[in-house]
Amino acid sequence: MSPVFEISRGSSPVILAFPHTGTELPPEIAARLNDNGTILADTDWHIDTLYAGLLPKVTTVRATFHRYVIDANRDPSGASLYPGQNTTGLIPETDFDGKSLWKSGEEPTEADICRRVEQFHAPYHAALSAEIDRVKALHGVAVLYDCHSIRSHIPFLFEGRLPDFNIGTHMGRACDPAIEAAAVESARAAEDYTHVLNGRFKGGWTTRHYGRPESGVHAIQMELAQSTHLMAETPPYAYEPAKAEALRVQLKAILERIEAIALRLGH
Repeated sequence: MSPVFEISRGSSPVILAFPHTGTELPPEIAARLNDNGTILADTDWHIDTLYAGLLPKVTTVRATFHRYVIDANRDPSGASLYPGQNTTGLIPETDFDGKSLWKSGEEPTEADICRRVEQFHAPYHAALSAEIDRVKALHGVAVLYDCHSIRSHIPFLFEGRLPDFNIGTHMGRACDPAIEAAAVESARAAEDYTHVLNGRFKGGWTTRHYGRPESGVHAIQMELAQSTHLMAETPPYAYEPAKAEALRVQLKAILERIEAIALRLGH
């Protein structure tokens, strides 16, 4: 395998994190997946491509490993992000439809979890934390924008159709109100798209863990419905350039507003 993360360093106060675009699987893990697991359906397909170049001086940190190896946006302690609701764990046992991912007898063990936290989860977050510290040292503030996508219809996880822009700020606790407002107002201004703030997705572990606005570190999660940029939300999950370009216009506006606010909040 390649390194477990990729970094592109910039001088903006904004950092883009991509915990779920990676598709790499160590051979010994890939061999344990069943036919359903090998589809890798729960990937955040093409999200790194979607955001590429939108904010020229932005820093990016991307996990290269797939979330079935270990989910970089889950609490390493194993605590659920959404107690009482259907979700997937630190090493998912099922996909987003509740279907098994692993061959019988090959399901992840506690030893697997401990080993993969050490080999994948911890290095990714060490890299992300280091970039937050570097950017904060430059500006006195850092904004972590966590980039995600998901199918717009998943009955196992939520009822009905998911809005296009799903903004999560841990109920306002993870970032300055001005950053939250900028994302919401920009999404509202995008007339062809729907949005929600702290709906089904309120921000994953990354947003909740790093978002400490009182210390100058702000975090916000953007979960995009995949219908906004894919030809279809089924294999082969192909990128739709025309849809994506229209969406990129809106995402650029959101990021530019957040960057401007961060510069005002900093030095």
